[in-house]
Amino acid sequence: MKRKTLFISLIVIGTAIVSCVPQRKYLEVKDKQAKCENNLDACKNQLRKDTIKIKELSAQVKLLTKEKDGLVRDTTVLNTSLRTLTKQYDKINALNNELLKKQNLRNMQDTEEIRKLLADLQKSKDELQAKEDALKELEKRLNQKKKHLEALKSEIDRKNAELTKKDSILTEKNQKLVELQKILNQKDSIVEALRKTVADALLGFKNQGLDVKIKNGKVYVSLQEKLLFKSGRWDIDPRGKEALKKLAKVLEENPDINIMVVGHTDDVPYKGSGGIEDNWDLSTKRATSVVKYILANSNIDPKRLTAAGHGEFMPVDPAKTKEARAKNRRTEIILTPKLDELFKIMGQN
Repeated sequence: MKRKTLFISLIVIGTAIVSCVPQRKYLEVKDKQAKCENNLDACKNQLRKDTIKIKELSAQVKLLTKEKDGLVRDTTVLNTSLRTLTKQYDKINALNNELLKKQNLRNMQDTEEIRKLLADLQKSKDELQAKEDALKELEKRLNQKKKHLEALKSEIDRKNAELTKKDSILTEKNQKLVELQKILNQKDSIVEALRKTVADALLGFKNQGLDVKIKNGKVYVSLQEKLLFKSGRWDIDPRGKEALKKLAKVLEENPDINIMVVGHTDDVPYKGSGGIEDNWDLSTKRATSVVKYILANSNIDPKRLTAAGHGEFMPVDPAKTKEARAKNRRTEIILTPKLDELFKIMGQN
């Protein structure tokens, strides 16, 4: 039996999905993509196992077909032998009848010869019976082989149907992954364009404690304390206001960007007053001040902005030096493009 071998070309997307949404949604996207890739790997493994099983079944079919052909040949030979023995039996039987007649006529004086002929006749009968039994056994085995062959063919047909179905599922999943990758590539392009736009708008502050970079699929605008606030204070300095106004203008022109403002301090305990108890309060107060200033100087929807404070617990430099602590005293404005289309595709998966 001939069987068509299926070659399946699988496209494995090796690029990790880096979320561009708030952390919770970003983890959901990564988790769903991992599940999708795991499902794809599982389908590939099952496909390889099924292909191997079909090869084994095909080999068995060939072997059984060969055995069947042998049994058919043996049956033909036995049928020929049976016909020959039948003819011999008829001849011997006729001879026996003739001898009986002669015996009746001659009183069968030569009984020894008759016994020999009778013995030959019985032997021929026994051989004929053995041939008939062998023929029946071969026919029985042939029928068993035929049933087994039919069962194997049915199994192969079932496996081929399953492979066709799995191939269709894999093709659909690959299309989903291609669409997902296309959106992620578009997201990367959007993030890079946003980074460049923000960097160009704030170019005049580049060497004054401001840095713009991409991290985890998001644009991070980092403003050091010296650009925004005096030590221990949360009211924004004039130079910082100028930078925030330029940034607010860019964000106003890009309504599909979510904005999170995060305040950070160093590990030196806060010793100020004004209702602020510690560095965590100070970092949160500074983030809130930046959010309020951006809203006051733009038409940005307040729903797009989030304020948070991490105090001294997320330093960029853990060293206990003056320079390291200056780096840690910063306000980060994290810009995240919305990916509604991405979530739509992931929901379909």
